[in-house]
Amino acid sequence: MDYRTLRGVGTAELVVKKSVFIGYASPAETEDEAREFIAKIKAHHSDATHNVSAYLINDGKNFSIRYDDDGEPKGSAGKPVLKVIQNKGLSNVVVVVTRYFGGIKLGYGGLVKAYSDAASLAIENAGIVEVYETERFQVTFPYSLFHLVRETVENSGGKVVGEDYGELVTFIVETRKGEAEGLMGLLTERTRGRIRLRRLFMSSFEGNL
Repeated sequence: MDYRTLRGVGTAELVVKKSVFIGYASPAETEDEAREFIAKIKAHHSDATHNVSAYLINDGKNFSIRYDDDGEPKGSAGKPVLKVIQNKGLSNVVVVVTRYFGGIKLGYGGLVKAYSDAASLAIENAGIVEVYETERFQVTFPYSLFHLVRETVENSGGKVVGEDYGELVTFIVETRKGEAEGLMGLLTERTRGRIRLRRLFMSSFEGNL
């Protein structure tokens, strides 16, 4: 399953009319991980006025969405944080926004904007990655085909992830799931069959966005 998530933990701090909003965003593979992250932030900021949270978990088998206004007016805090996660097309993500009240009320719209902005900045600071399934194959060939094979792989969206140099050259090539067959056919065609191919295993890969 292909999806977008966070590279690591990101934080951000905003001051809006003397209220301090601190956003935390983290990847979470399971609902338990998301809850643990929320509990950790709540413990760290046990003196805060509010610790608003939201998470979205989707691993292809389990799907869960939760948000918590933590005492803020209904719909003004947790839901906007969840909408930021959804609008960025993210999965397996948990966000907590901590608020220290500064004595000036922000109003419903002000709360929505402050919580949304803190969540969005924390997510941006965490960095977004794309996770997708990959497959690999091995290609063995004479040295005279080195540049042709490498250029064909790289120009077709593949990646050489392993190299061995003996009497012949051997590359381990990685592609997105479903693309190996086409690339193997193209390599066979361009080298006029002067290569040996062997299918390997599938894995998952994180790419920068």
